[in-house]
Amino acid sequence: MSSRNKKKAALYQKLEQLRSASHSTSFFNLKKVNKASIVVDASRYIEELKERVETLNQDVATLQNSSRQDSLPAVKVETLEKGFLINVLSEKNCPGLLVSILEAFEELGLDVLDARVSCSDNFRLEAISENEGQSDSIDAQVVKRGVLQAIRNWSDEQHD
Repeated sequence: MSSRNKKKAALYQKLEQLRSASHSTSFFNLKKVNKASIVVDASRYIEELKERVETLNQDVATLQNSSRQDSLPAVKVETLEKGFLINVLSEKNCPGLLVSILEAFEELGLDVLDARVSCSDNFRLEAISENEGQSDSIDAQVVKRGVLQAIRNWSDEQHD
């Protein structure tokens, strides 16, 4: 077999592999090959695969974020006459979370007047706090955002 025929046979074999891998329906036999349509079909197939990979990556990221968000403690803040009632609840134990929340209280200028904490099988914090001489400077939403940020920071540290 001549060198030219070997190259031609190798090209046909590679085109057949490409057609097969890309599920191309282009006509193929040794006498008549529609090379362009096989390449176009393969290009389309590659684009479809890229889109599927991107969709799967987005789905994985969404699942990871939602499962991480679902595992974060719930926060509820109510305004009292001279302060706030802050409740934080998680279905699991959260070692180190109390310290992060208390640091957030300090950053917000809140004094804890009374608190009940459970850290055994789950995490539960109920705290009554008062502004340090800043009667109207912060509201319940600011307190809630501060506590949620402390929880997210704590969670990020846990996942590093």
